[in-house]
Amino acid sequence: MSEFKEISPEEVQKRVENGEKLELIDVREDEEVEAGMIPQAKHIRMNDIPEHLDALDKEKETIYICRSGGRSGNVCAYLQDKGYNVVNMTGGMLDYKGETKPKSQLA
Repeated sequence: MSEFKEISPEEVQKRVENGEKLELIDVREDEEVEAGMIPQAKHIRMNDIPEHLDALDKEKETIYICRSGGRSGNVCAYLQDKGYNVVNMTGGMLDYKGETKPKSQLA
């Protein structure tokens, strides 16, 4: 398995609150994101990533998020092997303390 960059939930929260335009992709299941996700994140379930490769920018650093960091780590390993610029949010949404909203409330 290849090594990829990691970022803490605290660092993501700080960057979001500072107004940085981050590329965030939440790979959790539908019911998990309905419980709350980072408002600027996009939702693509882990199992749907292979069919959405054309929607992902290979050059742009993208932070992948799941519940605890395991699934997003698997996604990062998969995408990095395909040449994508990936970062895994370690600890996942369990450790994220910033603002979240149910997916149904996001535009």
